[in-house]
Amino acid sequence: MTSLSSSAQRPAHLPSSNLDTNARVILEKRYLKQDDAGNTCEQPEDLFWRVAWNVAQAEKIHGTEQDVQAYAEHFYTLMADLKFLPNSPCLRGAGRSLQQLFACFVLPIDDSLDSIFDTLKHMAIIHKTGGGTGFSFSRLRANNAPIKSTGGVSKGPISFMRIFDATACEVTQGGVRLGANMGILKVNHPDVEAFIECKADNNSFKHFNISVALDDVFMRAVEEDKEYNLIHPDTGLVAGRRSARAIFDKIVFNAWKNGDPGVIFIDRINESESNMVPALGQIESTNPCGEQPLLPYESCVLGSINLAKFVANKEIIWDELEKTVELAVRFLDDVIDMNHYVVDRIAEMSKGLRRIGLGVMGFADMLIQLEIPYNGQKAVDTAEAIMKFVNDTARKASEKLAEARGAFPYFEKSLYYERNEKPIRNVARTTIAPTGTISTIAGCSSGIEPIFALIHRRKSIWTNEGAKADLLVTYKYFEDALKKEGLYSEELMQKVADAGSVQDLPEIPAHLKSTFITSHSIQPEWHIQIQAAFQRHVNNAVSKTINFPNSATPEDVRKSYVMAYKSGCKGTTIYRDGSRSLQVLTVGSKKIEDKKVVRAAILSDIPENGNQCPECQGQLVASEGCMKCISCGSGRCSI
Repeated sequence: MTSLSSSAQRPAHLPSSNLDTNARVILEKRYLKQDDAGNTCEQPEDLFWRVAWNVAQAEKIHGTEQDVQAYAEHFYTLMADLKFLPNSPCLRGAGRSLQQLFACFVLPIDDSLDSIFDTLKHMAIIHKTGGGTGFSFSRLRANNAPIKSTGGVSKGPISFMRIFDATACEVTQGGVRLGANMGILKVNHPDVEAFIECKADNNSFKHFNISVALDDVFMRAVEEDKEYNLIHPDTGLVAGRRSARAIFDKIVFNAWKNGDPGVIFIDRINESESNMVPALGQIESTNPCGEQPLLPYESCVLGSINLAKFVANKEIIWDELEKTVELAVRFLDDVIDMNHYVVDRIAEMSKGLRRIGLGVMGFADMLIQLEIPYNGQKAVDTAEAIMKFVNDTARKASEKLAEARGAFPYFEKSLYYERNEKPIRNVARTTIAPTGTISTIAGCSSGIEPIFALIHRRKSIWTNEGAKADLLVTYKYFEDALKKEGLYSEELMQKVADAGSVQDLPEIPAHLKSTFITSHSIQPEWHIQIQAAFQRHVNNAVSKTINFPNSATPEDVRKSYVMAYKSGCKGTTIYRDGSRSLQVLTVGSKKIEDKKVVRAAILSDIPENGNQCPECQGQLVASEGCMKCISCGSGRCSI
């Protein structure tokens, strides 16, 4: 980390930010600096300048003081215009005492007590400073396996997961929320069946998302209806054989039942651009929501571009998007040098690989401005075109940075070097991450998800009015479209609010019904196709939820898992309506049991009545593999 300097005064010529009231209140409650008495002592524009100035200090390493000032202004404008926002730890921590700016970490767990409890300590430190952690428990010997040193037997990985879960319950993540983890087990581990069912009661491992790591050997055995070997990780000996289809069906059934576990396709991850330096080892785990596969001790900074800002007159503004990608890559690369690393090995790996995760949000908003339905081939084509452009531009920007700053230090160990490719600054550059809070600040739709509701109820506590009544909040593009058509009225708005959708309202023209389709009306196949389209042009991975109606069968879920695998996804999570009884969402006048909650790690702070955000009492929904509040964006997996 380069030396910190106090933030210079924000230049008067820089623009103010066009934040809505809700965004300003969220920033005040969670991000803006406070004095010792708890009084807010900075404005949103001050926050953006604090972050911009702090991150730009990295420019001193390769440039001049003039570069610091110039790029601080560029970075500020990028954020103030809401075209790009970094992950929450960066917004919260840049220029402050902790200076921990990263969201994602993966820690190894070897088959020894020293390793297990060293990693437990590192997890607690990372959670304290605002990060989320992922682990593979696959190296731990199986339940009842002998321990030579004591003459006893092991209790297996699930037992140790409970210790991690209990610790996460006691450590506040960045002083804001309880910690979130990803727990992964390989499908050939002898304890895989117990792992698949470890969250079946909805009360266990509330601070863990869980996924089974499926390899290509297993997926071929599923397709061919063959058996496969379970392997003792401590000895390499065969522990037994199982029907691949029986295990796959058990995964499917439990996901159908309550959303857990998810799956990751581990060979695809390691054979792709996710792992361009296999000489350093194999990727075993991801961050809590699965979008960031990382090597042991690696971390990653994330940031997202607001696609809604790059449409005018039903056309994508490609040149402005290009400039934004270039600046965002530079910003994220600078963050690597400005971050304070709480574990030395994490610093070594993160600086050695310089992995960043640039993604997008506001995709649904972009489609609506382009008048493209989310559930159609044109949306899939748009997704692919957008992400290819972002990914290609990010690579060129990273190559340009390498010319000035040098390639990432492990470059000569990489496949880039082996293939005689250009030196590049960052081993990987693109990710589609959950954007719950930052998309709410930016006033756009979450990540690459469809819109959840055209009208939702927001607790007036978030307007600082002190009243208890709900407010009806209309999706801005929907309201604008109705006014343009001459259809807007308070009476119609109430009808939409009561119905929860426009699909059955005769007052709404067909072209608006197709454009303004909401998540609950979209078939699972389109969710998978959209995810796959983005994944084809993402170095890391994609966080996305595949939604099913309550009437879906386990066979429907099974087909979607197979489709996701064959479509090139690196992992997938599903949720069937009503399969988790904890949450009741209100859309219109209808009560809808939990529609999209994919992972229960986010559920631990939710009160027993389950229908309110614990922070703002707004409606709880889920997207991008994680639960979030539709009003404030709060969610444990949000970056």
